Amino acid sequence: MHPVVTLVAQRIALGLLLLLAVSVLIFLGTEALPGDTAQAILGQSATPEALANLRAELGLDQPALTRYFGWLGGILTGDLGVALTNGMEISSELGKRLGNTLFLAFWAAVISVPLAIILGLVAARYVGRWPDKLISGVTLSTISLPEFVVGYILLFFLGVKWQIFPPMAMAFPGMGLFERLYTVMLPVLVLVLVVLAHMMRMTRAAILNVMQSAYIETAELKGLSPMTVIARHALPNAIAPVVNVVMLNLAYLVVGVVVVEVVFAYNGVGQYLVDHVAKRDLPVVQAVGMVFAAVYIGLNILADVISILANPRLRHPK
Repeated sequence: MHPVVTLVAQRIALGLLLLLAVSVLIFLGTEALPGDTAQAILGQSATPEALANLRAELGLDQPALTRYFGWLGGILTGDLGVALTNGMEISSELGKRLGNTLFLAFWAAVISVPLAIILGLVAARYVGRWPDKLISGVTLSTISLPEFVVGYILLFFLGVKWQIFPPMAMAFPGMGLFERLYTVMLPVLVLVLVVLAHMMRMTRAAILNVMQSAYIETAELKGLSPMTVIARHALPNAIAPVVNVVMLNLAYLVVGVVVVEVVFAYNGVGQYLVDHVAKRDLPVVQAVGMVFAAVYIGLNILADVISILANPRLRHPK
């Protein structure tokens, strides 16, 4: 078997084992939450008989191991169960919310990834000079602030004071592309500012590491301009670590939007999760946790595969 196929198969197998381990942690974590689901649904005035009947109806009276394997089997067959609070199918509701979250993450990635690479190239070109110091200082200041702080700052100035964008990102079915994009621009900007610094600094560091190679010196001796040397010779050979950090930040854009969605009242997966955590709706919490874990692990596997394909030393380990 070709070494590349073996490496890719190993990465996928490890990813599946990790996802299985995450499913155990998610189930145990939700089981350890304080409170009683039946009590939360029926209220404090519920009788012991009503609580016992509801626990039996929901399967909460069964052993934890039995409930885990039943839940895991449902996930493998595409059945995420129903929400305890409203009886709706989790898969259909989660599908709608996931589409909204992916829309938000997609446009944040469209803006942040090219911008981060360009800024990283400029910072590497003028390393130690004022463009490098300015770019590094601004990006580090944005990543040092929590997402909700950046969100509230932009919300106050761009949404309330200057009224450039809507303060609440309320997306509805039937909205046109540009109308929807205008509505979600504030949370998109917050996500861009959060992930931009990490990708930019990794691009800068990877290019500066490659710039010390002998072939870069040869290209410079040929009389090529510094930006041409960086773009044509340094960047292609520094692409593997850049791809890794881009994939990690794309994973964050999908799974780390909970705070941003809550700040801007955006009806995505994060808001869906927070609403049902407050109601102690365990099937919803477990399903959202597995979706987040699958997205994060899947993008990490994709980053590993791209790194293997882009690096000759990994393609031919011998």
